[in-house]
Amino acid sequence: MPTTTYIYITGESKTRIWGLDGRERLRRMIQSIENAILVEKIESIPVEASLIILSAHYLYDIRVLTALINMKAPMALYSHDNQPVAVRTIQSQAPHLLGVLTNQKNRRPEHILSGLPHYALNDLKIDFQQNLKKKDPPYILPITEKNQKLLEKELFSGSYKGVTDLITKWVWPLPAYWCTHLCVRHGWRPNHVTLLSVFLALLTGVAFWYGYFGIGLLMGWFMTFLDTVDGKLARVTVTSSRIGDVLDHGLDIIHPPLWYLAWGIGLANTLTPIANLDLLIWLMFFGYVGGRLCEGAFQLWLAPFDMFIWRKLDSFNRLITARRNPNLILLSYGWFIAQPDIGLLLVVAWHLLSTAILTGRLIAGWRAWRQQSTLRSWLQDIDPVRDRSIPAVKIFTRAPIDPKRLESVNIEYGRATDT
Repeated sequence: MPTTTYIYITGESKTRIWGLDGRERLRRMIQSIENAILVEKIESIPVEASLIILSAHYLYDIRVLTALINMKAPMALYSHDNQPVAVRTIQSQAPHLLGVLTNQKNRRPEHILSGLPHYALNDLKIDFQQNLKKKDPPYILPITEKNQKLLEKELFSGSYKGVTDLITKWVWPLPAYWCTHLCVRHGWRPNHVTLLSVFLALLTGVAFWYGYFGIGLLMGWFMTFLDTVDGKLARVTVTSSRIGDVLDHGLDIIHPPLWYLAWGIGLANTLTPIANLDLLIWLMFFGYVGGRLCEGAFQLWLAPFDMFIWRKLDSFNRLITARRNPNLILLSYGWFIAQPDIGLLLVVAWHLLSTAILTGRLIAGWRAWRQQSTLRSWLQDIDPVRDRSIPAVKIFTRAPIDPKRLESVNIEYGRATDT
């Protein structure tokens, strides 16, 4: 049975990052971690119970918190400037250690923490992030008023998937950043954005059905943009719900083929009706479902990670494979040249080609699994700092922020924007 770890937060930080102070952000993060219980009073927990004391003056990577909870022995975690930011101990020892993290101005960690092993970020066992398909360096960053904007940018960038389509990766980030700020400022929650996405997805399908392709594409692209915003808003504000998660992911799976079907039916009301529509729609559904099945089979039978992060080739393939955004580019091209039938033909062809490629990658993965008995993601074998000269590393991972330059960089940024 997993051991329960109690967590106590000390200190106060008035500076808000994406609308949350350090204490509230930690509280929300801890709620999402299994076998972790947040306590308000140390005296309320059993004497020999495992306890982690966290300083609310720092911005923590969720992976750091998980690594601390998974550790068993007492230890002290230090930041880049050799200051203790977290201590793992037992309840009976907590009163002697609490003052180290509470007194920010006059610490004496070399005396009080001398009996505990000293850990830095590099000493923690932190792997790549399967859910976000990326490998970024973990962080613990000081929260100050001067570096607020820089921390918000860092947190927003960290909320992005490393391996995704080219539109999400290179077109949406800047407008999504400002839109997320707007949502935080007005108190809009991720589910509000998701519900608006659902409404736009329905309107887009109706517009395609009746042959209003231009209006439909406008709403469709806006819907895909909001689909990016709701996820980023949820991550930077540590806000999530089971309903929102099911609604968001369910919408992503269901609506794309229905859009293409509606587009095909809408062609009957234009000057460019398409022959053999039934066959094309069946081929499209075959390609769409086949591709999803290949991805699911790979992760179910061959590896505990996503198909698109197995090899570098697979990650590059994810940029353009037949998912919604690349297919919207093809439909937009057909509308732009006033031949929407060409757009649908391209979508069907791209589905079939992409599924053929994924089938080949599934077979290759099965052969490798037969020989090696296990598969490794290329992200597991790289260092985002050391290997930045490798194109795939540069494209699919982020360089870490230098904590020592946080405040000075932020001052320079402020001066540049003021002018």
